[in-house]
Amino acid sequence: MNNLANATDETLVALYAKGVNEAFDTLLYRHKDRLYTYILYTVRNAELAEDIFQETFAKAIVTIQQGRYSENGKFAAWLTRIAHNLVIDYFRQEKQESLVSCDEEGRCLLNDIRLSERTVEAAMVEDQILSDVRRLVDFLPAEQREVVYMRYYQDLSFKEIAEVTGVSINTSLGRMRYAILNMRRLAEKYDMVLTSD
Repeated sequence: MNNLANATDETLVALYAKGVNEAFDTLLYRHKDRLYTYILYTVRNAELAEDIFQETFAKAIVTIQQGRYSENGKFAAWLTRIAHNLVIDYFRQEKQESLVSCDEEGRCLLNDIRLSERTVEAAMVEDQILSDVRRLVDFLPAEQREVVYMRYYQDLSFKEIAEVTGVSINTSLGRMRYAILNMRRLAEKYDMVLTSD
């Protein structure tokens, strides 16, 4: 079935539920990188991220095979919500109070630069700005850091973020607002210039 690559997520889910295993392979291939990156960013441990990644897809398989999947048009957000819940379960079991450590440098969350021609100087300035933003994001509380990551790195809408994290849209928006305010405050405190103009 060469046309599986062009099928929607919902079509693939329906095909998989009917026994077309290649449909799930297509779903896995389509979403694996983004999902794994989200998990790794959250837990900051490659081995743990791999375990949670595999468990996420295992839960998805069971749910679809049992006919309990009903998230029409939201497969990616549904997968992310499963992963999010597994991460929370893991940290609850470990009796830790925060989802991620603030002492490790994470991935650049706001790196949404499209391909463009840049001068060497512009590239250096942008790299420095992104490095500074990454450091600022690491100082945010876990809930704010998570919303920033989902919004700018995963390109999820605030509605999707609310569904994944189990909070209201207003709470998601509020967390983003406070994250930006906190980052601005920290940038001023440490004399960081976060624009290339």
